[in-house]
Amino acid sequence: MEFSVKSGSPEKQRSACVVVGVYEPRRLSGVAEQLDKVSEGYLSNLLRRGDLEGKPGQMLLLHNVPNVFSERVLLVGCGKERELDERQYKQIIEKTIHTLNETGSMEAVCFLSELHVKGRDTYWKVRQAVEAAQGGLYTFNQLKTRKEEPRRPLRKMVFNVPTRRELPLSEKAIQHGLAVSKGMSLCRDVANMPPNICTPRYLAERCEEMANNHDNLKFTAVTEQEMAELGMNAYLAVGRGSENESVLSLLHYQGGDASQAPIVLVGKGLTFDAGGISIKPSANMDEMKYDMGGAASVLGAMQAIAELQLPINVIGAIAGCENMPDGKAYRPGDVLTTMSGQTVEVLNTDAEGRLVLCDTLTYVERFEPEAVVDVATLTGACIIALGHHASGLMSTHNPLAHELLSASEQSGDRAWRLPVWDEYQDALDSPFADMSNLGGRDAGTITAACFLSRFTKKYHWAHLDIAGTAWRSGAKKGATGRPVPLLTQFVLNRTASAEQE
Repeated sequence: MEFSVKSGSPEKQRSACVVVGVYEPRRLSGVAEQLDKVSEGYLSNLLRRGDLEGKPGQMLLLHNVPNVFSERVLLVGCGKERELDERQYKQIIEKTIHTLNETGSMEAVCFLSELHVKGRDTYWKVRQAVEAAQGGLYTFNQLKTRKEEPRRPLRKMVFNVPTRRELPLSEKAIQHGLAVSKGMSLCRDVANMPPNICTPRYLAERCEEMANNHDNLKFTAVTEQEMAELGMNAYLAVGRGSENESVLSLLHYQGGDASQAPIVLVGKGLTFDAGGISIKPSANMDEMKYDMGGAASVLGAMQAIAELQLPINVIGAIAGCENMPDGKAYRPGDVLTTMSGQTVEVLNTDAEGRLVLCDTLTYVERFEPEAVVDVATLTGACIIALGHHASGLMSTHNPLAHELLSASEQSGDRAWRLPVWDEYQDALDSPFADMSNLGGRDAGTITAACFLSRFTKKYHWAHLDIAGTAWRSGAKKGATGRPVPLLTQFVLNRTASAEQE
């Protein structure tokens, strides 16, 4: 869809549709009042008759409103004015896009970007509207033989802003929103792919394809043979039971000086996780194709960063692997020597993500990173702790944790910090190795992060557990595209800080 911004009066818009808000109870927004005045009370008369209460998400489509140039006027219920928050705003935008798609309006001028949203400016409202609109239009039908398309889909959306001086910032909001949306769509496409298509090699091919399409990206890969030479035995052990070879894919984005230390984003890429010898229950096992949600989100974030051509260096490390039961599979009781030299006793082969990540976290030391953020669908315990609304954030570096929390608030892609205190480390004690790969039932999300922290002593590190946020189950099953907005905002903020210095 095409997006743009302008500043003008609603009654003068020559468009297929003008979109304005109505508050509860039956109260016109400021922009809607302008339309009501020029139409000689047409809108207020409808409200008095009870055609629209103004409850959140209510829609009323009007044709041929007197003295209005637009073919249609869409009245959108926005709830109580003082209670309009960011969550409700995004839901209203999504519902509006869905309604416009059904009306046959191929273009629209939207005045919802002028609504007052608590604590949010015009940049945020325009960017979130773009992301909500694009997200609402997303479909995954690549593998269907019959594809249903809207009869006359919405193709152009113009957001109106109150003053002309807000146009430059609003145009930047569209640029950022489109880049994030493109990254989220890529993340969702890759994550939604079935595991017979999306293998570690497939992830590598998508990385290579992206690098070929962007001059500022370079692709490299670490094969199983190279992993063996490097001593990445934990990573290799997880993939040993699979016919699909493990591949560590690396995307190098250079937007800054060659001397600038990079940010490294590490994504867990278990393209299917059967649990290995500690096999999972069969119910909902199909959703274990989403165990590469971390890798998909890093891929999406790298897409957004390359699209925006940010003046910063970023490396995306996509740790592709498959965990299957087989005669060659690793076993509970095995002791593995990691790339760092530390040894790990395997108590459960379904705690495999941390074994793939620990060697990857050691591997990225060679880049002398400014900061490393790993992203993983790591623990079911995170869903118990935080549900499906927030990703779990853990870090041994307070400033980095605060940066990520700030990015989560700005982007609307929420995260919540959990502790990684030394007291939790004792849960990883093993009588046979330096540590075990499982800390027990208590604080499972935290002890998993504690395990990873033992491999991150040489740089600032944070961990995002996205087990509850990477995908949805049920009737609307599918990848969400999170935390692409959070990761992109984090890098955007780093870029802004560097420019201020």
